[in-house]
Amino acid sequence: MESASLLLLTTLLAFAFKASVAQWTPAFATFYGGSDASDTMGGACGYGNLYNAGYGVNSAALSTALFNNGASCGMCFTITCDASKTQSCKQGTSITITATNFCPPNYALASDNGGWCNPPRQHFDMSQPAWETIAVYQAGIVPVNYRRVPCQRNGGMRFTVNGNDYFELVTVANVGGSGVVSQMWIKGSKTDWMVMSRNWGASWQSNAYLNGQSLSFKVQTDDGRVVTADNVAPYNWWFGGTYTSWQQF
Repeated sequence: MESASLLLLTTLLAFAFKASVAQWTPAFATFYGGSDASDTMGGACGYGNLYNAGYGVNSAALSTALFNNGASCGMCFTITCDASKTQSCKQGTSITITATNFCPPNYALASDNGGWCNPPRQHFDMSQPAWETIAVYQAGIVPVNYRRVPCQRNGGMRFTVNGNDYFELVTVANVGGSGVVSQMWIKGSKTDWMVMSRNWGASWQSNAYLNGQSLSFKVQTDDGRVVTADNVAPYNWWFGGTYTSWQQF
């Protein structure tokens, strides 16, 4: 009965994900980070260097309405400039970006005059290279249409382990498929599987003492799919290290 219920839940989540990727939704977009996107590194999702995380320069910070308190980190969107509303579009272009940061509200400015990321606006503050794929630099802000799409990644998932004894803070990056981690588990070579809790952004925490044990991770994305990465970190792993698995969605 339990396995049947889990199968039903997974099927429903997958159906909901497929439905969400099919729809185009209007929004607006600006850009930040400089021509080389160097100032987009880091950010509220905790990925740090976006090249090392597997995401590169095609990224965006999301407004409050889209960021979902960090639960949208890693999500992929295809964005097109709406040429029916502005002459600043580059005709026939689109760009697929990954959500890697948060665009905070600015309540000192009106939502239609500088407070672009104020709720309830759906807004993408894109890296400059991504922006210049679809719109001219001089425009500053353009109307766009977007839809969620599956994430295409190169290589396996990457797990960065920070923290200290009795506190493992694990950031998972380069996640394919849905791109969004909805649950994680951790297992030492001498323990059973333990549920982790979201700390912030794409970082998940455990309060176990796992020093000197190889580490395995189980990752569930928001479409219900689960992938297990066994013994990703060796027994002599260290805090601050990044460990790449062969597994991917």
